[in-house]
Amino acid sequence: MHRSAPRLTRILACAAVPVMLVVAGCSSDSDDKKEADSSASAAPDATKSEPAVEAAKFAELPDPCKAVEAKTVKSLVPSAKSKNGTRSKSSDTSVRGGCSWNGLADKGVKGSQYRWLDVGFTRFASDQTLGSGADRAAEEFDKQVKKTEGADGAKNVKTGSVSGIGDQATKIAYDQSKTDEDFRFTTIVARTGNVVVVVNYNGAGYAGSKTPDAETILKGATMAAKDAVAAVADANAASAESPKATDKATGKATDKASDESSKKPSQKPSSSAKSKSSD
Repeated sequence: MHRSAPRLTRILACAAVPVMLVVAGCSSDSDDKKEADSSASAAPDATKSEPAVEAAKFAELPDPCKAVEAKTVKSLVPSAKSKNGTRSKSSDTSVRGGCSWNGLADKGVKGSQYRWLDVGFTRFASDQTLGSGADRAAEEFDKQVKKTEGADGAKNVKTGSVSGIGDQATKIAYDQSKTDEDFRFTTIVARTGNVVVVVNYNGAGYAGSKTPDAETILKGATMAAKDAVAAVADANAASAESPKATDKATGKATDKASDESSKKPSQKPSSSAKSKSSD
């Protein structure tokens, strides 16, 4: 009897081991679940993204050499060497472009008048990292104003805002001496949506002719700037109007002119016309 007691104690101890393990296991699973739930709630939402930037207003640029109306060019540079202008080089004309006109009007004994006009366009696309096209264009607008104000040899620099040209516009007027002549300049920097337009107009008098007054040069630059800004809107309106229509049944593009002509009944010569031709 005394020997059986220790044996019974050992049996009970061994029987209790699985129960303890089960309890410990359940406790461990419960703790792991709590930690997982806690980590899930603390982790950021992977599907949440930053708000999209505003879409760019303009996708196209106008032909720079046609952006200023022909009558404006004739008025500002009456003796232009090339009425069609000289196009500046660009690796991507949908992003950057420019054109210039210049000429010397010889007035004989009254001297000569020189004029120069150029226009430049820069378009900015909207980018999730860099910002909206309009914001990027506004930054470029400020850079161009500062760049013009700091032009080499510029004297009597005067800067002011201009109304009625795009979303914002600034005029920079200054004098500059070169080729032993006094030149008068006006640069207008304008922004329309996500496009920056820079117009330069300047002139000088040669062989005793007077330097053009500041008001004349400012007026000319303003005319050209209004034409250029309007050309941006026109270019994008034109690109939105496709010359082709879409066939609803096939989804293929079809030429409207061809469709219209195909719908018209063919005209056969009348019997009277046949008789006349046979006669």
